[in-house]
Amino acid sequence: MKPQHLLYALTALLLAALISSSTGIHAQCVMCKAVAENSAEAGSIGKGLNNGIVYIMAIPYILLACIGWFIWKRREELQ
Repeated sequence: MKPQHLLYALTALLLAALISSSTGIHAQCVMCKAVAENSAEAGSIGKGLNNGIVYIMAIPYILLACIGWFIWKRREELQ
């Protein structure tokens, strides 16, 4: 067996072992859990989470736009 095929086989075996041995994992942060519980009580399940996701998603793009604008202005001044 070629070394590359052996690497693929070991990776697949390791992945299968990890998947088969996993237990139920609750990977929510405390804030997400609190918002989900409060949304469920208010009757609008998911609206608060969706707003939070949009907010978290928008911040990096706004920061990148500001940094890009700053670099563009700086390069324009140097020319």
